Amino acid sequence: MSVENVLFWVFALGIVSSAFLVILARNPVHSAMALVGAFFFLAAEYVLLWAHTIAVLQVLVYAGAIMVLFLFVIMLLSLTDADLQPGQVTLARVVGGASAAGLCLVMVETLSKTKGAGQVIAGEQTQVFGTLAEMGRVIYTQYLFPFEAVSLLLLVAIVGAVVVAKARI
Repeated sequence: MSVENVLFWVFALGIVSSAFLVILARNPVHSAMALVGAFFFLAAEYVLLWAHTIAVLQVLVYAGAIMVLFLFVIMLLSLTDADLQPGQVTLARVVGGASAAGLCLVMVETLSKTKGAGQVIAGEQTQVFGTLAEMGRVIYTQYLFPFEAVSLLLLVAIVGAVVVAKARI
């Protein structure tokens, strides 16, 4: 077993552990900090895949900017442990649990249909794969609409948090 395989499993265990802490944490701030840990472990996985640009963007964008936004919203809403009502079975929790179980089933089915290793990149593709210029070209040509939709969604989330918090101020 190589060092790369050992590191993969260590980082994968870190991602899964952090994800469980996100779900199980009673305090929303602790949950958000566990999500930061999951983002860092995911960035380490990207480094193992030789996708250093994506790893840096993972840390800067998600662990940095997005988590600051999440923490800002949590602090703005001033959620406390007293506001959370554990143990009550509501329709939203039942639908959320059923959705999570369905997603797990779809993932297991998809992974079971996957054949062996991924596609090998050869020749001139290796010189441009993972560079900022190539990522920018793909994002702003092939994925322009989803990129803009996510930015609009984040803007709506910020405005919604401010509107909700304004009633308390």
